[in-house]
Amino acid sequence: MNGVVTAIENAQLPEHLKIVTGSELQPRSIEWLWMNKLAKGKLHILAGQPGTGKSTIAFQFAATVSSGGNWPDGAPCPQGNAIIWTGEDDLTDTVAPRLIGMGANMDCVHLISGTVDKDGERFFDPAQDAVLLSNEIKRIGNISLLIIDPIVSAVAADSHKNGEVRRALQPLVDAGQKYKVAVLGISHFSKGTQGRDPTERVTGSLAFGALARVVMVAAKLPEDSELGEGRIFAVSKSNIGIDEGGFKYDLQQTELRDHPGVTTSIVVWGDALEGSARTLLEQADTAPLSSEKPSQQAVELLEKMLKNGSIDAKDAMKTMRQHGFTAKQVRTAREKMKVKSERVGFGSDGHFEWVLPNGYFNNSIDAHSDRQGIYAETVGTQGLKGDLTPIDAHSQENGIYGDNCIDANSEEKGSYDGKTPLKPLQDKALTIDAHHQEKGTYGDDENQEEFIL
Repeated sequence: MNGVVTAIENAQLPEHLKIVTGSELQPRSIEWLWMNKLAKGKLHILAGQPGTGKSTIAFQFAATVSSGGNWPDGAPCPQGNAIIWTGEDDLTDTVAPRLIGMGANMDCVHLISGTVDKDGERFFDPAQDAVLLSNEIKRIGNISLLIIDPIVSAVAADSHKNGEVRRALQPLVDAGQKYKVAVLGISHFSKGTQGRDPTERVTGSLAFGALARVVMVAAKLPEDSELGEGRIFAVSKSNIGIDEGGFKYDLQQTELRDHPGVTTSIVVWGDALEGSARTLLEQADTAPLSSEKPSQQAVELLEKMLKNGSIDAKDAMKTMRQHGFTAKQVRTAREKMKVKSERVGFGSDGHFEWVLPNGYFNNSIDAHSDRQGIYAETVGTQGLKGDLTPIDAHSQENGIYGDNCIDANSEEKGSYDGKTPLKPLQDKALTIDAHHQEKGTYGDDENQEEFIL
């Protein structure tokens, strides 16, 4: 009867605080999906530098949940459903192969491919679609794990302001708590933060690390590390469990048994590790994650973002910053790729979009790397597809082609001029083809010259 009276009294009161007396609370234990790593109803962050396989680790977690498999320490995982949203990887050629390669029960993995509203279909935006996401968690049922990659996309405002980050993430936190779902957000380390506390290195506001109950990190070890070559996964912070220790792991390529010709990356777990994440990362901070310079990494990310067409300039810049690139690095990458900024729409509805030049992804041969690309004065080197061993005709490193370059085959000098694609070398100097070493085309997207060896 007292409850009814209280309800009536509350209904008659003006706006007021909701107060719970301590004696009304019933203590309960943390429900762990994976002891000291993943807890039901809590927000988690997995962060690290590019190239450490953070997304692949997250997909491995989803595979374990969906199949009811075992965690790296051998502990069993109750089978459940997983929901994944990734704004960085293609669902068909990247996410699905990795899940299958790691033994996922694909009937229990649910991937967000978009949002449908009154205006039709659009991209899923975790910053504005949290209510719709919560509805799907309820509809599907038995969701144990929700992956948001990257977590900064859930923040529509300034991701470096504590208050705005906390307000933006609260709907995800509430949904996780309401439906007892472990929410895992993927993030990056800010550049130039080596040696600091790993939790403080998470890109954006400190609120990301503060609001998360568990922060985990991933890093690559140098060859001369005391722990040996490979990668490390560790717990950096935990408000609800042990905040140290982890596991070695590595990434391996494998071909899917039921899908001939489809290869993918999988996580292979190693030995358990002891110690704090900061101590473990001290060994990893000396490891080169990539031989490529930041500007080349920025080029690759922009290529990935623009491969399906133009994108909003503000959204593109936000994504680049979320990955730790400075405005100068982004500008350098745009200049190399000759990315154009075009205005779309008029008045208050107008905005700028970034778009690649026509024919950017053509079949001209890059004498440096191993992917398709174009030759231009500022583009430098982009690459071919396949298992190739191309070579840069001048320095065997990234860069642009200018005058008086060395021929990679004969070591005789020649002239390379981006405006007139490639000028033949003098006499019988040979131009090396990065594909077959027999013949190849060098040029920009409009003009290509062929050289027969």
